[in-house]
Amino acid sequence: MIFTDKARIYVEAGKGGDGMSSFRREKFVEMGGPNGGNGGKGGSVILKATADLNTLVDFRYKRKFIAKNGNGGGTQNCTGARGTDVIVKVPVGTLVKDDQTGARIADLTEDGQEYIAAKGGRGGKGNACYVNSIKRAPTFAEKGEPGTHTWLKLELKLLADVGLVGYPSVGKSSIISRVSAARPEIAAYHFTTLTPVLGVVRLDSERSFVLADIPGLIEGASKGVGLGHDFLRHVERTKVLLHVVDVSGMEGRDPIDDFNKINKELAAYSAKLAKRTQLVVANKMDMPDSPANFEKLKAYVEGQGYQIMAVSAVTGAGLKELMNKAFNLVQAYVPEPEAADIPTLGAGEELDQDKFEVIKGNDTDFEVKGKAIERLVAMTNFDNDEALYRFQLIWKRLHIEEALKAAGIKEGQTVRILDMVFNYKEGSAV
Repeated sequence: MIFTDKARIYVEAGKGGDGMSSFRREKFVEMGGPNGGNGGKGGSVILKATADLNTLVDFRYKRKFIAKNGNGGGTQNCTGARGTDVIVKVPVGTLVKDDQTGARIADLTEDGQEYIAAKGGRGGKGNACYVNSIKRAPTFAEKGEPGTHTWLKLELKLLADVGLVGYPSVGKSSIISRVSAARPEIAAYHFTTLTPVLGVVRLDSERSFVLADIPGLIEGASKGVGLGHDFLRHVERTKVLLHVVDVSGMEGRDPIDDFNKINKELAAYSAKLAKRTQLVVANKMDMPDSPANFEKLKAYVEGQGYQIMAVSAVTGAGLKELMNKAFNLVQAYVPEPEAADIPTLGAGEELDQDKFEVIKGNDTDFEVKGKAIERLVAMTNFDNDEALYRFQLIWKRLHIEEALKAAGIKEGQTVRILDMVFNYKEGSAV
């Protein structure tokens, strides 16, 4: 299967159904009261993590997900049917980011976990909702609220317990093929592994963990050289790192120099990675120069505070002991605090619902932007005098006119809110 760990998708929730304006019409009842029902809620677009997927490849062919609108309200106080939600399945380990800012929005790390990526609009209220002791027969009804819509970035990070890191061709693929059922491509040239490979290591009937063969890193990976950022992303979720070093000294490489360069790249990419539990694995111990090189590497890394184990992926020597040690380190892992930039609010919500700003318009003199006022414009029927009066009352409550005056608006200038353009007249919203 093609491994795809990045995707860009568009999500659009359904609009709420319009409220109904109607009155009871019965025999012998000349003036029945208002009985217009509310519109149904628009459908939402929901991302749902599932263990049945392990790639984002499906999003190469389908990128847009649009939920259904809610139905309009009916007579006799009947509420319209709600729009159908769209469930978008993503692999466990998917990170959701805002496409424009790159801010983290959600982290789907558990099977069945859901995130509302686009929230369906509220159904408009029917005229029956506006009856009070003063207004006994309101004629206006509210339009449905538009659903939210946005572009999102999806990034898949492997949910492995242990990650194999190191330079290309140090033997990571050979190790994972020896200790698990994973079968990565293995050859004697650099960058054989271009996508992460997962394998389950079973020590016995009760002990197991997930091991990831992370593609070989190179110098400059933390700056995006090669496929550096793509590879390093997967290291972030691992609990333990097995830093594989080729101690054979083949191709004129220095094991100590390789060890330092890889650690430098990990630290440059993430300060948290520099503190991750790391076990150094000296591979290719079956080669002639390896024993002498191992002693030098062992003295150096232990002086740096790291543990080291010698193995041979070719003969299998030391691999059983290595996997047992890795399992014990996983069991001793203490979770790190989660990043604080993941919001706890639902999609499209704001801390201050009434917040707005006045800016210079492109095709109008001014433009007003804000969740509450934009929603009010979208849900108001401006052809109805009562609805227009209600709009003006809320306009005053939000103190928009004061903000326009502060921005320097003059009589007769134009103001845009969403798709509506108003002529400014002092003391009036339109």
